[in-house]
Amino acid sequence: MYQLLNDLCVIEVSSFVASPTAGLYCAQMGAEVIRVDHKAGGLDYDRFMLTREGRSLSWENLNRAKKSVALDLRSGEGRELCVELAARTGQCITNLPEQSFLSHAAMQAKRTDDPEGLISVRIMGWHDGRQAMDFTVNAASGYPLMTGPEEWDPETAPPISQPLPAWDFITGAYSAFALMTALRHRDTTGQGSEMRVPLGDVAIGTLANSGTMAEMLYRGGDRERLGNAIWGAFGRDFQSKDGARFMVAALTPKQWKGLVDAFDVAQPIAELETELGVDFDGGDRPRFENRHRLFEIFQTAAQARDYAALEESMAAHGCTFERYRSHHEAAQDPVLVADNPLFGPSPANPSGFEYPAPRSFANIPSARVGDPAPAPYLGQHSEEVLAEKLGLSSGAIARLIDAGTVALSDENANYEDR
Repeated sequence: MYQLLNDLCVIEVSSFVASPTAGLYCAQMGAEVIRVDHKAGGLDYDRFMLTREGRSLSWENLNRAKKSVALDLRSGEGRELCVELAARTGQCITNLPEQSFLSHAAMQAKRTDDPEGLISVRIMGWHDGRQAMDFTVNAASGYPLMTGPEEWDPETAPPISQPLPAWDFITGAYSAFALMTALRHRDTTGQGSEMRVPLGDVAIGTLANSGTMAEMLYRGGDRERLGNAIWGAFGRDFQSKDGARFMVAALTPKQWKGLVDAFDVAQPIAELETELGVDFDGGDRPRFENRHRLFEIFQTAAQARDYAALEESMAAHGCTFERYRSHHEAAQDPVLVADNPLFGPSPANPSGFEYPAPRSFANIPSARVGDPAPAPYLGQHSEEVLAEKLGLSSGAIARLIDAGTVALSDENANYEDR
């Protein structure tokens, strides 16, 4: 964690992935991020996979370094407190619908001193108000019909959805960026902003930004499935003599030369160049268009050596490559995790389970990075936040607790209690 945003407080009213990710990235840079949930937990509080004690590992990791306030968001008084917190703080990230109790107008109405200074970042489904989630916008984007083995019949082959909710994480990151731009604009002009970030627009907009939309319209049809080959360049998975699978990529002249030398295939490639009348040193296009013949050469060479020898040779020649790992292998890999400064010691996680925790993805060499902070227990900071942000007395808070409007930490609760 860095303390670059330690003068910023953000109210987060959210669930699932995209919206909590936006708050997480702010918190990892030092912002005070206060997540407000229904007192029994938000829709993602018990999201699978759960530990034996009933703690969600997903929730625990997406809410590190945040504070937690638990309110009865089904009651009028609880909702009023939530709106008041967002209004007083001045910055809110949420994925609640605009027509909910937490509309931008409702928050503005509570800011009698500076209603125009409010900043809200609202993550939506589609721009027209339809519901969406990562896996449905991914289906609409066309990407699942581009994945799968090359030999599959395009008329009968099933779509292959990616297991990573990538659009959620991209949307979360973009929402954090949107918040920073709104803050910068307010610093300059004094004007706040109502920002809406539709998940679906992030997906279809990325399709356009990548050039893929233009490509499909230009070609008048869809791109063929490529298996694990890289579109438009040389790259694919290969298998060594001892059965290890690894991915290589060559997008630059240096990378291409490194692979040719590492695999010791200069002669058969020269012979193929003569046969086809092409120059594979001439760029991506000849390598991609003749990829199948090139793949045969490289796979033949790969099958002649064990992976350890190939790895040593590729590393010596500056190749871009990586061995395929399972998630479990990656989590235990010393280079990826144990020796990576991204990860710090396990904090006191609510689950009680100890494991490496990531710091901010951005590394600042000149600054000291703090250790990862734990996620809060649900309601852990209810009293503190209501007193500090709303100025409520201990008696007023006690009344709200007795009425069931405010809940305290569920540290000692078990799964059956929730």
